[in-house]
Amino acid sequence: MIVAGPLQGAEQDAPKPMKGFAGFLRQDLDAVTADLTLRWSSGVVEGHVNRVKTLKRAMYGRASFELLRTRILTQP
Repeated sequence: MIVAGPLQGAEQDAPKPMKGFAGFLRQDLDAVTADLTLRWSSGVVEGHVNRVKTLKRAMYGRASFELLRTRILTQP
């Protein structure tokens, strides 16, 4: 793997918080490697999710589901 060497060093010689972080990276090394090498991003989807959650919070207790649905579907 690409980051196996530095991870091994961090797990052995680094301060305790860094050792823990390196251990978590090693548990999902395939996902970490894919994130660093692929050009794919979920940023657009995350932006839409954030927009919907913001609308839900703003309208909580004030309007019906139909109005919420209309606002979500009509905004760009």
